[in-house]
Amino acid sequence: MYKTIRCGDVRAGDIGKEVTLAGWVDRWRDHGGVIFLDIRDRWGVVQVTANPELAAAAHETAARLRNEFVVQIRGIVRRRPAGMENPNLATGEVEVESREVEVLNAALTPPFNINEESPVDENVRLKYRYLDLRRERLQKNLVLRHKITKFMRDYLDPLGFIEVETPILFKTTPEGARDYLVPSRVHPGCFYALPQSPQQLKQLLMVAGVERYFQIARCFRDEDQRGDRQPEFTQLDLEMSFVHRDDVLDIIEGLFTELIPAVAPHKKIQQTPFPRLTWTDAMNRYGIDKPDLRFGMELCDASGVFAKSEFKVFQEALKSGGVIKCISVPGCAAYSRKDVDDLMAFAREQGGQGLATVAYTGEGVKGSVAKFVAAGEAAALKQLTGAADGDLILLVADTIMTANKVLGALRLLFRDRLNLADKNKISLVWILDFPMFHWNEEEKRWEAEHHAFTMPKEADLPKIDTDPGSMLSDAYDLVINGTELGSGSIRIHRADIQHKVFERIGLSEEEIRGRFGHLLEAFEYGAPPHGGMAPGIDRLAMVLADEPNIREVIAFPKNQQALDVMADAPSPADPRQLKELHIRLLDER
Repeated sequence: MYKTIRCGDVRAGDIGKEVTLAGWVDRWRDHGGVIFLDIRDRWGVVQVTANPELAAAAHETAARLRNEFVVQIRGIVRRRPAGMENPNLATGEVEVESREVEVLNAALTPPFNINEESPVDENVRLKYRYLDLRRERLQKNLVLRHKITKFMRDYLDPLGFIEVETPILFKTTPEGARDYLVPSRVHPGCFYALPQSPQQLKQLLMVAGVERYFQIARCFRDEDQRGDRQPEFTQLDLEMSFVHRDDVLDIIEGLFTELIPAVAPHKKIQQTPFPRLTWTDAMNRYGIDKPDLRFGMELCDASGVFAKSEFKVFQEALKSGGVIKCISVPGCAAYSRKDVDDLMAFAREQGGQGLATVAYTGEGVKGSVAKFVAAGEAAALKQLTGAADGDLILLVADTIMTANKVLGALRLLFRDRLNLADKNKISLVWILDFPMFHWNEEEKRWEAEHHAFTMPKEADLPKIDTDPGSMLSDAYDLVINGTELGSGSIRIHRADIQHKVFERIGLSEEEIRGRFGHLLEAFEYGAPPHGGMAPGIDRLAMVLADEPNIREVIAFPKNQQALDVMADAPSPADPRQLKELHIRLLDER
């Protein structure tokens, strides 16, 4: 080994010992003859001195060092002089008095500072990701991911789960996003698909009698990027046989109740058992199916308050079957006209037609619709929302879907603007009883809300031909601090029901047999009832690390345009490769 002790492990108990360190130069400074070095490895930083009076050759070499040089240092651990201790470092009581300094590799000047958290353009960081990953914050994020996956494996093993790898090259699966396709050289014109999830495969493992399966699974989806998405991502894939919904929820809830305190002890779970909301309740109370419950500000239905309103906009909304919903924003009654105009513009961006405001001030009721609000309506609205003097009421008169969407977005806007959510608080909530289907207006057909392998509520099965829009599924989501952590469901295990669902989403008999014949045939050989879930490991690490996006917890992520700017991928293929794969590009003539 190049080192006898890790840099971050040197302590007062090592004083007087000869040690050998190896790592990177984190900082270099010359204090009038004596050179001070901070030497860094993955475990931390320790100060090294190079005194010309004690080791002239070591001092001479140290004088040539610069940040990020890779070095090996042999020296004696000493206590730092009184008053020179660094309480911010775990090694802050000691330093290593160098006797030999060897350069293992020199380094160019990095394109950004590695030893401090300064603003750097993300594409520059990703281009030099191997340097970016040296930074302490990203090192901690990688360790956190390791702890998360290790805990998951250790937790599930005694419960009878076994880890089974499933193929990366498989067949296209309808998961709601585009597949990444891989052409076959030996079968011209045919393609594999990278799995959006191991959905069919884990169900086939249940048919195979595995009963309790899990996998730290790599998944691939060709979809537009955002802060919690990547073209390739990692999830805990889990499936169980002979279970009902609550059996799966209990396993997952137990896992996260123990995992979070173990890997992020500074985070506090807000409530156990985790609250359970139906999809309808979540949408009506929070305007979104992934609500952040760390703060209040629930949506209120004020339709009854304004049932006899003289305000034309309110009248028309109610007459057309719409609603009047609102939220109360604390302490914002003094918002200026420009502030309110900005909120109205935001509401329109969310699909709303407008926004009405009522402000409770010391001078009475004000706001954009104050002159249309009778005294009794103002009092009833205040009681309904629990508003106090100084609060601002935001009202939307529209369809229930639009009102929920607009107010749900405004609720999150003010969460961040007013710092209403404690970042060290973890709110986990189950969302249950999702719709089975939704109508695709553009394509004029029904689509599965989650995916086509989700079991409908048995009581709703007779509606599949006559009223699919009212059907509920046995699906569930786990939400963490307003981020969807994972989805799951009880699966269809009967060939007849699965075939019917495929028909309902518009697949032809040829498509059903061509794409899913193997699954339907497997169900004919005694498939057990089964269900599972797939929490996202990237998203969990993102929340626990207080990072703004999942790129910060992935070693080598793609940027917002799904580009690997470090390796310059995707890139054109060699014409010989394309010829072997029987592929001709469209612009080739």
